[in-house]
Amino acid sequence: MYFSSLIRAGVLAAAGLLALTACSDKSAETAFHSIDITGADYADGFSLTDHNGQARTLADFKGKAVVIFFGFTQCPDVCPTSMSELAQARQLLGADGDRLQGLFVSIDPERDTPEIMKAYMGSFDPSFLALYAKPDELPDLAKRFKIYYKKVDGSTPGTYTMDHSAGSYIFDPQGRVRLYFRYGGGAQAMADDVKKLLDGK
Repeated sequence: MYFSSLIRAGVLAAAGLLALTACSDKSAETAFHSIDITGADYADGFSLTDHNGQARTLADFKGKAVVIFFGFTQCPDVCPTSMSELAQARQLLGADGDRLQGLFVSIDPERDTPEIMKAYMGSFDPSFLALYAKPDELPDLAKRFKIYYKKVDGSTPGTYTMDHSAGSYIFDPQGRVRLYFRYGGGAQAMADDVKKLLDGK
């Protein structure tokens, strides 16, 4: 009787351990490198114009994971680093790379013309699109995405720079904002997170 109780206790303990292991494995499978903001009540979409003059909304990219970065083409470091990282992540996805859409939203409408932005996107990945808002619409867009930006005067009127937030938002194929990817997180980490979203995680 005592021995059978020990066996029963051992079986139950083993079952509990397996259950915990299964939960742990599942958690590891769905864990993201990015900050998970699923269900956030901000970054809820946009209505902008791309560098080809075409009106764009998030719905245009349904079925793809979308990565949105806010920056400016004359940015010396953060922007090119982030866009290069995004381009590398697309390559790391292999065949799934076609299901990743990179979007660059200009916070410098004064200097970022469609022609300049198109050339800028082409230097990273020709599939990426640059988007712009009218100057009077940009503050509201930035507020809805919780993006900080500020013009910093230079030595001449045309040499100013822009301080701005450095992370990217990642949307799943259903158009829901899911992740906030921190600056410098690495192309492989971004590719891993995007792959999970494409797989329905």
